[in-house]
Amino acid sequence: MADNIFDIKNDRRLSQYLYKTGFGLWLLYILMGSSLLSRYAFYRQEVAFGCGFMMLSALSASLVFDYYHAHREFEIRFILILVSTLAILLGVYFFVLD
Repeated sequence: MADNIFDIKNDRRLSQYLYKTGFGLWLLYILMGSSLLSRYAFYRQEVAFGCGFMMLSALSASLVFDYYHAHREFEIRFILILVSTLAILLGVYFFVLD
């Protein structure tokens, strides 16, 4: 079942598994803010970093797959990622950092 799972150029399963893990960590991050898991709130920041790392790793693996199998979609996605990253950076710069 796990044959060629790390061949991200030809197999998209790793990016899907990384995304699902990141989504699960995001849900855990939300639950850690509730009173049910308040005793684990100390680890909330680590879970948030883990979620971000898993999501970015999934995005990177997905971009590698699309580069080889759907190059036009890769170009569109890459441009959208650059534009959205620039918009987020500008928003943080002007609204948060003043």
